[in-house]
Parts: sequence; C-alpha cells; structure tokens
Amino acid sequence: MDDSKRSHDFLWIVLFLIVFINGFEAGGYQASLWNIGKNYDLSVTSMGLFASVELFATMLAPLILGGWADRTGKAKCITILLALQITAATLIFFTDAEKFFIGGVFFLGLTTSALQFISIAALIDAYPISGSKKIGYITSMYAFGALTSPLIVNYYLGKGLSWRTLFALLAIGSTVSLIGLFKTKNTATETAVAGDSAQSKNSAGEFIIGGILLLCTIMCIYVGFENGFAFFVDTLFTDVLKSGIGKYALSLFWAVMIPSRVIVGHFSKYARQILLTATAAIPIITIILTNSENSMLVLLLCIPLGFASGAIYPCVLNIMKTMAGKKTATATGMITTATGIGGVIFTALTGKFGDLFGLRKAIMCLAGFFIISFLSAYFAGKIHNRNNM
Repeated sequence: MDDSKRSHDFLWIVLFLIVFINGFEAGGYQASLWNIGKNYDLSVTSMGLFASVELFATMLAPLILGGWADRTGKAKCITILLALQITAATLIFFTDAEKFFIGGVFFLGLTTSALQFISIAALIDAYPISGSKKIGYITSMYAFGALTSPLIVNYYLGKGLSWRTLFALLAIGSTVSLIGLFKTKNTATETAVAGDSAQSKNSAGEFIIGGILLLCTIMCIYVGFENGFAFFVDTLFTDVLKSGIGKYALSLFWAVMIPSRVIVGHFSKYARQILLTATAAIPIITIILTNSENSMLVLLLCIPLGFASGAIYPCVLNIMKTMAGKKTATATGMITTATGIGGVIFTALTGKFGDLFGLRKAIMCLAGFFIISFLSAYFAGKIHNRNNM
C-alpha cells in the first residue's frame, strides 16, 4: 500500500515536469530564433516560416491525438510521445541540415502540444480528489518554464555555447521524465468517494459537447487576447507612450500568472465565480489601461490584468472535468486546438486593427470579445452546476 501511494505521489511530479519542459521549449525556441536564423542565413520572413512550422504542428496535434489518447491509454501515449520528443531534440542537436531541423521542429511542436493536453488529462484522471488543486499548479508550470527559459538561453549563449544547447536540455529533461514515468509503474491509487469531490461526479458520465464548446470559445478568446497583448504591449510603450519600460510590463504580465493559477487551484470549488469575475475584469482593466497616458500606471495595471488572465485556464479545466466524462484527453485536446486558433486569428487582428485604428483602440477591441467569453462562462457555469447537483 505504501509503495503504491509513493508511486501515485510521484506521478504528479513527472506530469508537472513534462509540462514545465514544454513551456521551457516554447520560450527557449522563441529566444533562440534570431540565432537559428543567423545559423541558416534566414530572412525575417523565413524566420517567421520556421516559427510557424512548430505552431502548425501545435494546432494539429490535438485534432489527431485527443481521441487516440482516450482509446489507447494516456500513460502509454505519454511514453510514446516522450520517446519521439527525445529523438527529435537529439536529431536537431547533432545534425546541421536545414531539412532535418525543420522536420525535428515539426515533431517537437506535435509532441509538446500533445504532451501538454494529455498530461493534464492524465492528472485529472489519476487525481479525482486533489486534481483541482493540482490543475492550478500544472498550468503554472508551463508559464514558469516559458518565463525562465529565455534567461537560461541568454546565459549559455553569453558563455559561448551553441543555440543547439536548448535541444540538448530538452532531450535530457524528456529522458528524466520518461524514466520517472516508468518508475511510477503507471499507477494511481487516489479513489473518489461520494462527497469527496463534487467535480468528479461526471467522471464516468456523458461527454457534454455543448459545454465543452463554450469552454473552447472562452479559451480561444482568452489566448487570442493574451497573445495579441503580449506581442504588442512593448510597441504600445515604445511608439504610443514613448517609454522604454514595455519589456518590464510584459514580464510582470506573465509573472503574475504563476501565483494566480496556483491560487485558483486552491479555490477550485469557486471556479465558475472566478471565471465570471476574470472575464468581466479583463475588459474593464484594458479600457483603463489603453486610455492612460501615464506609462507607470499602465505598467502597474499589467499586474491585475495578468492575474485575471492567469485565472482563466485552470478555471476552464476544472469546469471541464464535469463535462468530459471519460474523454478527458478529447476535451483537453479540443480546448488546446481552440487556444491555437485564437492565438493565430486574434494576433493577426490586433496588427490589422492597429494599422486601421491605432494600437490603443486595437487592444481595446480585442478586449471587447470578452463579452462573448462572459456569456459563454455564464452558460457553461449553469451546465457545471447542473452536473454537480
């Protein structure tokens, strides 16, 4: 019994590590793109195409692998994907041919995306009692990885190491995760007892497609806003506010998401109320932010904006638990696809609106879509409450 419990307790650490590594790869790849372009003598346009290869694979993975994970078994799928990730990262590290790099990056995009949503689904299945709190932590792991990786990349590049070091670190981290997964023996001993976890009541029930689609809508708009704001906030400071503190604002925006997601995990029984509050707060804060002429005030407003933004993902996942039935990987895959679509479409819209109306109004227009998010959260919450009655 004790051995089984230790194995069970060890599983969440492995899943956290997998998601952290995925965030580390995403942030590290962005931070390395200039050096990669220099190595392959790429134009800015070609660098964009290199970046889009991984983005395309990231969006493709949930569409083709969500159902596969539910049918095959999540632990087995994670094992296969980690092996593919190690192979792709090792290939990039040891070879210099451009075609191998592009192929390796495509498979990295595929595996990191799939590992992200399948690991979250595995966490939900393995921990029906404590999973709600753990969702807050596992979603913050991705943000933590993405936040720390540029610092580490800058450090080893400054020491004269190659940009390929990123892929060596990725291969090592994935190998550690794979070994850890084998050590757990794929067991989970946490068993939900009636009354222990309201959010596990539908764990063997129906897959509520309408509710999942409402959550997909929320995530599409949230990630679209997050990407649009993150890509253009530095430009807002530089070109509009005539200030050089835009990068600090961006760092604050990302950094506060980590404690936000952890806190939301601890208050998961209020997921519906927190989600409604966050989707209402974001457009209000954005209106104040975009109408301010004081760069320091805008910097400070990035704190509550990032905090509210960070709350959305764990809230959506906790509500999703009551609607997914046994198809948790399918549901998380659908949500992941929606985030990719939102990231592409809304980032492009921000640039287009910026050219037409100016950056202030562009960001404000982006926040206006949260009216749809608020309504989606309201109706998703009603489904959530009905399933917990």
